[in-house]
Amino acid sequence: MRGGNTKKLKPSARRNHTRKVKVPGRASRVTKGRNQTMTVKPSSRESKSSRAEESLADGRRVLEIEARAVLALIERLDAKFAKAVQLLVQCKGKVVVSGMGKSGLIGQKIAATLASTGTSSFFLHPAEGVHGDLGMLARRDALVAISNSGETQELLQLLPFVKRLGIPVIAFTGRMTSTLAKNADVALDVSVQEEACPMGLAPTASTTATLALGDALAVALLQKREFKEEDFARFHPGGTLGRRLLVKVKDLMHAESDVPMVQSTVGGMAAMLEMTAKKLGMTTVVDQEGLLVGVITDGDLRRFIQRGTDLVHTTAQELATANPKSIGPDELAAKAVEMMERFSITTLVVTEDGRTVRGVIHLHDLLKNGIV
Repeated sequence: MRGGNTKKLKPSARRNHTRKVKVPGRASRVTKGRNQTMTVKPSSRESKSSRAEESLADGRRVLEIEARAVLALIERLDAKFAKAVQLLVQCKGKVVVSGMGKSGLIGQKIAATLASTGTSSFFLHPAEGVHGDLGMLARRDALVAISNSGETQELLQLLPFVKRLGIPVIAFTGRMTSTLAKNADVALDVSVQEEACPMGLAPTASTTATLALGDALAVALLQKREFKEEDFARFHPGGTLGRRLLVKVKDLMHAESDVPMVQSTVGGMAAMLEMTAKKLGMTTVVDQEGLLVGVITDGDLRRFIQRGTDLVHTTAQELATANPKSIGPDELAAKAVEMMERFSITTLVVTEDGRTVRGVIHLHDLLKNGIV
């Protein structure tokens, strides 16, 4: 500002004049010298460590709240749960699962779990249901309706139609006095003391509890129906689980002319040539009747060569390891994997009655087909 009553400081006054600088974040002031003040920021390492600890604390709190919500379900499980299982066992049609919002997403997973464990099931969006998709429901079906409040209007609008068809209703709700609970054949309590969301708004612990109870219902149902691994595999033919439960040794083994095989009376060099030609790192050794005597692996040959064994004048039977590990052609390929891991080997002879050679299965065949 020009002019006016501007007062100039003397040089000595300017030297003693203290300037304070504000620094964002936490900082402590340290006096330096006589009248000079400086600020010290916390180190970036301390700041990052503090934020990491806060995040860990938040994560643990959420998991503890949701764990308590699931544990509370165990104490509340009663005859209503058994009745719900029985209703689904008696269902001659499809199990239809319905819910809005986050409850609908949980419902989709429950429907998928039911379908993969042998119960014909699908998810019906309640809003789409009242706008033309009610034709998906039939008299022999059962409805699993999910609503934490029990007052979801789109879901309640389904009830008159469902009642006219005589479809039994199993409700998952957090309020046992709600409209949905009162109109259901069985109402299962999925209420929670608190949500993990600090504002208590986002469905967190309640959806976890609902999902857990849905899993409990699906598993109890498959046990009631004596659902087995073979049944599970039929519903998962394209995935790793399906391959492990469906593919048999005979589907992957090397058979007929691809099987490395030598007579027990031939020399060791002939056995080595057979191994080289078939490229499986081993050969079977059979007697005159074609019955298994033993196997020779490339590791066996290396050890014999190191010892100075004359492979020309040593017979295949003398080189062979007797009583090799074998497996039947109708065994699951997954069992072949388990045997290879247990005995630390890469090939198995496929036999009938332990003596008649039908093929050879290699670890690479199992890897290539996604069994491992």
